[in-house]
Amino acid sequence: MVTAAAEQREARDAASGGASKRAYVRRTFSEIAPSYDLLNHLLSVNLDRGWRRAAIEALEWTRRPDGTYLDACAGTMDVGTELAASRGFRGTVLCADFAEPMLRGGLEKTRGLPVRAVVADAMRLPVRDGSAAGVIVAFGVRNFENIEDGLRELLRVVAPGGRAVILECAEPPRAIVRALYHLYFRGVLPLVGSLVSGHRTAYRYLPESVANFPQPEELAALMRAAGFAGVGFRRLALGTAAIHWGERPA
Repeated sequence: MVTAAAEQREARDAASGGASKRAYVRRTFSEIAPSYDLLNHLLSVNLDRGWRRAAIEALEWTRRPDGTYLDACAGTMDVGTELAASRGFRGTVLCADFAEPMLRGGLEKTRGLPVRAVVADAMRLPVRDGSAAGVIVAFGVRNFENIEDGLRELLRVVAPGGRAVILECAEPPRAIVRALYHLYFRGVLPLVGSLVSGHRTAYRYLPESVANFPQPEELAALMRAAGFAGVGFRRLALGTAAIHWGERPA
């Protein structure tokens, strides 16, 4: 029998990266799929809805409203379905995630919308080079087993001039906000998350993964190094999240 302490160590090890991260993330997100949407809205005090809308706006899809857009690490397809339902959108959204139960949990949202779901790893996307008008990743890059390789894969699938948008958690830059954030993120969030989801480590992995994730300035630098042009970002909600964007050079 696996002890709680062993599970906690596994979550910490996965959050720091390495070979164990991919297997842990896939298994864990598959296990929490039934309560994923509820906890996203509950634990973010419903702010996540606005963050996702802002990320979709940053994608600037209106430049190519009839294009094919990729929602990578799509989870239950909140972002993909909202994009597909946007007024004036005439294209297609491909939602990719390697945790099949997450995609299955969001299928009801896709009814009547130009959305296709595919079980696929964001590190090895089944998409031709330069075939996506744009790509968006909401709260998924943090889970890449290798961020640099993942960013290069996103760049590969985007068409020249197309945009990639990343929405991620971040640590607030102001000390007093950061202290309150840590109090909530490391204390309240894991407790509520474990009680609602019934999973002992998923919502302990979350703050650990954020602590190990590059801060916005660092992620922007990694995007430039991967080959993105016009890279920028803006912080949301006192710096607790950030939207990044970059384009594949024409």
